[in-house]
Amino acid sequence: MSVHIMVFDSGIGGTSVLEQIQALIPDADYSYFMDNALLPYGAQSQQTIIARLLTLLQFIETANLHVDILVIACNTASTSALETIRQHTSIEVVGVVPAIKPACAISNSKHIGLLATPSTIKSRYTANLISTHSQDTQVSLYGSTELVEIAETLFHTQKINKAKLEKVLSNLAIAEDIDVLVLGCTHFPLLASAISDYYKQQIFLIDSGKAIAKRVESIIALRGFTLTTDKKKPLHYYATAPIGHSQLSVELITLTDQIPHESC
Repeated sequence: MSVHIMVFDSGIGGTSVLEQIQALIPDADYSYFMDNALLPYGAQSQQTIIARLLTLLQFIETANLHVDILVIACNTASTSALETIRQHTSIEVVGVVPAIKPACAISNSKHIGLLATPSTIKSRYTANLISTHSQDTQVSLYGSTELVEIAETLFHTQKINKAKLEKVLSNLAIAEDIDVLVLGCTHFPLLASAISDYYKQQIFLIDSGKAIAKRVESIIALRGFTLTTDKKKPLHYYATAPIGHSQLSVELITLTDQIPHESC
């Protein structure tokens, strides 16, 4: 049996990370879990996110899914709950963090932007990441949950609301001297082409998808997980709410939080 990698996100954005992992490790078994009942996570409290991930761990165990590696393909969830979740499971847990370090390294103007959800923008983890890696580079922060909704619609309907996207980007007012923009939400790479077009290819876009794939590859080697081309299972999708206007076949799961969450 091949190593089982589960990729988790609040919605469909984590597929941008899943794609990178599958490209590097084609012989693993994969499942994808979206907690779309609480989409977007960028609008949720830290306590809520921790509660949902703890319940996810409980579901994995109860359903005997035999997950070897859990990829939290959500910057908000990773910056809010990663260390807590690792304390409650023996599963290898991989998180995603904004690609601040590589962005600073390649910036010529020494002014980069971080485009993420408000929760990621405000997190202490993000502040520490910037403090550690920005050095002589200015980092400007831009938060949006509307882009998450646009990305979800694009994935499920193959249509993009260009007028809405342009309005959101216009309102963000990204500084003109920024030459590298970090896509700090896994939904945003789904919009990379449209975002790049809006800025007339003058801003280089970077995300952490490839780095996460390499991290997963290193864990497989370190732990000696099995990879085989025999009897590979089809990709299985789980969701916590129905998905309209989509061709995806998903199994609906109810997550009952283990601890009360705050109103958001």
